[in-house]
Amino acid sequence: MLTTRHGVRPLGAADLDAFLALARRHPVVNAFVDYRATTTNLEPRWLGGEMWGRFEDGELVSACHVGANLVPVEASADDAAAFAERALARSRTVSTIVGPQDAVRAFWNGVAASWGRPRDIRWEQPHLEIAGAPLVAPDPEVRRTVRADLAELYPACVAMYTEEVGISPEYGGGAELYRARVLQLVNRGWSFARFDQGRLVFKAEVACATPYAAQIQGVFVPPDRRGQGFATAGMAAVVEIVRREIAPTVSLYVNDWNTAARAVYERVGFRETARFATVMF
Repeated sequence: MLTTRHGVRPLGAADLDAFLALARRHPVVNAFVDYRATTTNLEPRWLGGEMWGRFEDGELVSACHVGANLVPVEASADDAAAFAERALARSRTVSTIVGPQDAVRAFWNGVAASWGRPRDIRWEQPHLEIAGAPLVAPDPEVRRTVRADLAELYPACVAMYTEEVGISPEYGGGAELYRARVLQLVNRGWSFARFDQGRLVFKAEVACATPYAAQIQGVFVPPDRRGQGFATAGMAAVVEIVRREIAPTVSLYVNDWNTAARAVYERVGFRETARFATVMF
């Protein structure tokens, strides 16, 4: 039902065109929710949650993805506050709030007193894009992974996730589900790696893709192989392959304090276009 005070209601298949028009105002920043909408048709059973929309005079003006991740879409501070009020009417089911910094901050201010202490808050996360050729030579040894690579690839994925998030994806019995996710990316051709004498020395994945952009995740070099150029040349190769075969713009977001990673992305040619924030439970 429509929440008359704030004009917020769940979206469905009939709202898909309006939602995509909204998300594609900034198609690279909104690549994740665009991908989720087009692959699920905004059906809750496929979303694993809901997509909320806020309306003014019958027009969709903002939205909020509410699944494992809660992601404000084209949301002003007022919009985010309205979504927070709706969220308070239910128990917290999301594990992460992520998206444009101002909207995440406004949403968090609305729910912080009720949703409990987060495990971590990362307010400063530059959102980076590249829409041209990389500025450095790509590593010709970077390739798509295959199932036979899993013995090397899966431990690297676990190590990267644990280092980045602060908790293992296998925690609480999650190994089977996480392994299935890694394999899904391999099967889609969205997993890339470089091997040196059979050992993985660089990896990265496409997390989601639309006709406008592909978002990269999981960039990783083993600690003892860092500082040898694998990340820079590897990312250049991923950009080249992805732009040629998947989407014209490549994006990612990175923690502000990760100076080594930011230096890599700058050398490759990524430039900041927005600022994200993440609240993790």
